[in-house]
Amino acid sequence: MKLARPDLFHPRIVLAGCPALPEGDGDDAGLVTALRARGLHARWLSWDDPQTLRADLVILRATWDYIDRLDEFLAWTTRVPHLLNPPAVVAWNTDKRYLADLAAAGVPTLSSAFFAPGEPVEIPAGEVVVKPAVGAGSVGALRFTDPVAAVAHAAALQARGQTALVQPYDPRVADGETALVFLRGERSHAFTKAPLLPPPGQAPAFDESGTYAEERLQPADPDVELWDVGHAALAAAAAHLGIAATDLLYARVDIIGGPDAPRLLELELVEPSLGWRQLDDDARARQQRRFALGVESALEGLGLGPFSHRGV
Repeated sequence: MKLARPDLFHPRIVLAGCPALPEGDGDDAGLVTALRARGLHARWLSWDDPQTLRADLVILRATWDYIDRLDEFLAWTTRVPHLLNPPAVVAWNTDKRYLADLAAAGVPTLSSAFFAPGEPVEIPAGEVVVKPAVGAGSVGALRFTDPVAAVAHAAALQARGQTALVQPYDPRVADGETALVFLRGERSHAFTKAPLLPPPGQAPAFDESGTYAEERLQPADPDVELWDVGHAALAAAAAHLGIAATDLLYARVDIIGGPDAPRLLELELVEPSLGWRQLDDDARARQQRRFALGVESALEGLGLGPFSHRGV
């Protein structure tokens, strides 16, 4: 007797990069293999490739030019049939004014002040960091000890139609940031990032693509107090957006300081580097399998599981 083979639906999955990095920066190189191991076939495309609109699911990974094409990018996120993380999450998280929402929810966050175009800029005493509220890869971020120079940089950002973000420079940044990676709302792994911003008067060094400042990364095993801040940030973001933390395929929480007084620096929900290369081979395979399982679960929740095409 000949057994019939199951008639399975194979969703078209795209990992989205950008024109300068259409296949990412290499850190996500193992994701296609991890997805294929679960029977999920994915390919890389630049986010602005028209073929992305025909995909069943698009996963943002290296869309690092969105800061220069924000309106176009956000419009595209709403046209894609299904996007991870979802469009409402992306729209909220692309603007660092989300930090005010997290601070209002009680998440210990680095003090931040925002100045829209036309608003007078106030610079607190001491060293500060001035950067655009919509930015990625440290583009447009500079340190200042001279308040006049700080105001001038903020004014230049405003003149380009950008909201300027002013933060006090926390000297603990010299020890690096701790990046906490979450998959489907649960802790995965962590790594440290050496200081990105050089001393006042100097600009960061960017990679060949010009899309992000070069980073020096190392594996990390953070204290539970840092993970607690990460969980609090995810919970506050989910509550603000009216979703569950498990609806977030991936998240990265960047923290400065140690267990005595950690502070949230950024919550990355759009296109963060997840630091896979900082894991040993076994841990990387294990955690990328969790990523693939998260994609599989999201597909089921979207009605794109293997039997979804059969109807009722």
